[in-house]
Amino acid sequence: MNLHLVEMPLTLSALHRWAGARRLGRGNLDEGLALHHFLGEVFGPGIVQPFRLMVAPRARRGTIYGYSAETADALRDIASAVAPPSESSVLELAALRSIARPPGTWQARMRLGFDLSVRPVVRLNAPIEGPEGRFAAGAEIDALLAETLRTGVARSREEVYLDWLTARLGDAADLDRTSTRLASFQRRRIVRGGRRLDGPDAVIHGTLSVRDPVRFADLLARGVGRHRSYGYGMLLLRPPQRLD
Repeated sequence: MNLHLVEMPLTLSALHRWAGARRLGRGNLDEGLALHHFLGEVFGPGIVQPFRLMVAPRARRGTIYGYSAETADALRDIASAVAPPSESSVLELAALRSIARPPGTWQARMRLGFDLSVRPVVRLNAPIEGPEGRFAAGAEIDALLAETLRTGVARSREEVYLDWLTARLGDAADLDRTSTRLASFQRRRIVRGGRRLDGPDAVIHGTLSVRDPVRFADLLARGVGRHRSYGYGMLLLRPPQRLD
């Protein structure tokens, strides 16, 4: 598959009005949920995925970055044929841009920096007891909490999350842990299937080395971790990082 990195400016207030008119989040807006529905209605389900909304502090506008098999021209053609005025006010179609990431872009042992927003969670294969009650099999919980409950050993959040990321890179790439860090963490409540889920929200900055270029391209197109169609899991590539 030919991969394209897509960039599109977005007006936050218009997105909030659009989501409010559809009662998404019921008064407590989950921007990931809103963008999941918005991008699906404008371009089709999964056409721009994974994606990441980047907003500067106190800014009224943001930028969506995403991966797609479609070019900017093709995406504009899709949206121009179906998007109503309310959606056109959210997204500036004329400013939508893309750049191709064809096969051969990445080579084995190539070092790349990255900026990654993830929900570092795991699904339980079996029930587990916690201090606040019992977690059923199939429950989605913080990877740090899951490890602590299983082993009784409290490691640092960064160590656990970097192990979690290493496992999800698989054979596609190797994580350089000497130049990778947990840049930010907070607990954030999201809305999925009408239910509110509390969980970890992390940003990781670091460097990786491509191991298998084909699998790495597939990883970019697929994304990392869960909730990839809600604004998580996109590997935004950068020059290799150096930690001070």
